[in-house]
Amino acid sequence: MLALTGYVDRLSARPGEPIEFKLSSTGTEPVEVRLVRVISADPNPAGPGLIEDDLSATFTTSVPSRVQTHIVGSSGSAPMPPMPDGAVTLTALIWPTSPKKGEQMVLCALGDGGLALTIGADGAVNAVTAGASVSTGAPLSPHAWYRVWASLDPASGTLTAGHHALHPPFGAEPPVVVRANGPAGAVTWPQSIGFAATPAQTLHYNGKIEAPAILPGAFDRPPEGASPIAAWDFARQTSSTTLEDTGPHGCHGTIVNLPARAMTGASWDATEMHWVSAPEQYGAIHFHDTDLSDCGWETDFVFTVPDELATGNYAMRLTCGAEEDTIPFYILPPKGTRTADLAVLIPTLTYVVYQNFARPDFGPAFRERVAELGGSPHFPGDHPEYSVSTYNLHSDGSGVCHASHLRPFLTMRPGHLSYLDYRGSGARHYTADSHLLYFLQKEGIAFDIITDHDLDAEGLDLIADYPCVTTTSHPEYHTEATLDALLAYRNQGGRFMYLGGNGFYWRVARHPEVPEAIEIRRGEGGIRAWDAQPGEYFNAFDGAYGGLWRRSGRPPQALAGVGFSSQGPLDGAPYRILPAAKDPRAAWIFEGIEDEVIGDAGLSGGGAAGFELDRADIRLGTPAHTLILARSFGHSEKFIVVHEEMLTHLTTVPREPAPDLVRAEIVFFETPKGGAVFATGSITFCGSLPQTGGDPATTRMIANVIRRFIDPAPFAMPA
Repeated sequence: MLALTGYVDRLSARPGEPIEFKLSSTGTEPVEVRLVRVISADPNPAGPGLIEDDLSATFTTSVPSRVQTHIVGSSGSAPMPPMPDGAVTLTALIWPTSPKKGEQMVLCALGDGGLALTIGADGAVNAVTAGASVSTGAPLSPHAWYRVWASLDPASGTLTAGHHALHPPFGAEPPVVVRANGPAGAVTWPQSIGFAATPAQTLHYNGKIEAPAILPGAFDRPPEGASPIAAWDFARQTSSTTLEDTGPHGCHGTIVNLPARAMTGASWDATEMHWVSAPEQYGAIHFHDTDLSDCGWETDFVFTVPDELATGNYAMRLTCGAEEDTIPFYILPPKGTRTADLAVLIPTLTYVVYQNFARPDFGPAFRERVAELGGSPHFPGDHPEYSVSTYNLHSDGSGVCHASHLRPFLTMRPGHLSYLDYRGSGARHYTADSHLLYFLQKEGIAFDIITDHDLDAEGLDLIADYPCVTTTSHPEYHTEATLDALLAYRNQGGRFMYLGGNGFYWRVARHPEVPEAIEIRRGEGGIRAWDAQPGEYFNAFDGAYGGLWRRSGRPPQALAGVGFSSQGPLDGAPYRILPAAKDPRAAWIFEGIEDEVIGDAGLSGGGAAGFELDRADIRLGTPAHTLILARSFGHSEKFIVVHEEMLTHLTTVPREPAPDLVRAEIVFFETPKGGAVFATGSITFCGSLPQTGGDPATTRMIANVIRRFIDPAPFAMPA
């Protein structure tokens, strides 16, 4: 673990609202805490560098050092039902994904006595009691469904382990059953039963579990339709944390660390793709030994936002001896008010989805570059104890579909760099978005901070009174509520600026009971780190069809005028201004700009158009009266067209040559109620905004747009 770190219970707050800070320190001295306002989070000395305002006069505190620990790995537990004196069988359907990873717990009713059903280190099914065990000796195959069971008969002292393959590839196979001598006499049962781990949260299981049950009697094979002592139906209350017992005693349980629900079960026959329509085919939960939804640390101190503290990007600076860390958070204006004409929408949903991304290229060259720039030395891949991102895989090779900020957030730290970038900083997300915030402050443009989480919770009311709302560099992940709010804002006459690339791309959902948790199903297309399996495209959290918003009929062009078209390295290129820029409707955007080419410098890849590029497309919702003001050029051959635009290796959906789709476009259009939209279509664009390390033309262009967008004079739709 890191010697000093922590996290917050919420990423944003308003004056008068508390933020809880949860710390862990291996030091012997107290942890000293002071408040700072983060002005620039990019350490690159070629730009503004790291800039923080010390606000110790507003808040400082000191808390004792203590080490806080947590469990990585998902599981479930439930109260133990009243148990009979006679023979008992534990049984479940399982789909193991790494059966030979080491001993794994399937069902655990084992304390001083009792019984457990496990998979041994050899991949075989075991029945385990306090003093004996028996193994089938036959390893299970990964990604195959089995009925497994463990029986204990205290009268005869017989212990039985068995498995039966449900869908063997070459026809039916007989069950594998092995018996051995076990303890005789009365059995002492624990107070609870565990699913996929021991009660102490060890021996975590990888794979799916369905229909776990406790049956009276001992069997060579558990009979179908037997009256259970307890039977948990994982297909019920799928969107909750509850494990419902359908047996006579109602021993309902709960899940730990949010394993994946709404997963295809042993009876899934591919006739239904939506778990809501056929819940009986979706009774499986996929458990992983790398799940982590909440560290569960205790609170070390509470910061209540003072009334006089202005909206902005803040952090708590922690020091303990030679160790340091910084925990950022955002402050919004008081509820129901605004303190500026411009609202900056911080993409906290995207931040969380990328949280602790252990990139495969965090090699020596990258680390040397980070050290050269003075960046954060803490890389997510070095700290699996804080788990991984939805851009990584679980240890069993399945995709990570859940994320939560209730753990140390290594990728949301001042100075964190993400890419090897010799032309710029290699900054993404939190660090890269500070380029825009720094630019606004230097230009003297007042702004309020709002976040995705707040927009999802409050909807249109949060932004309705702002003359202008702008995104930052990469607002990729959105809920239905956030998209609805932005579209309603635009259509009621708001002025909307999209200053990034690959925005409004993936659909995510928040858990109804654990709103800090976010779900992503990467189904059926798109540039993606992993692919959801057939039948598992629908979210468990809200039942909605996951994947690209485009596949749900809401392509990014229908909101912002441009949408994802191409991806390549973090290598920026410039834009060429097009004739439409001289149209009187938009000529004011380029006032004071004489050059034909803009954006040929920047702190992200060295140019304003890079990494992920968006373009206009009328068939996907770009309004017909949209002006394409500028178009990028000069991209390297490493850029590719996004998958959803390719039909064959030669043919694209828009019927343009594939190389021509490698472009970012700057667009502008008016809306019927006096509003307007301006979009730049590139992730690296904001890196060109700082006066130091940026490009004066892009700086001037964005300043022109913001000042016109906060001007109350209405825009007029063209004839």
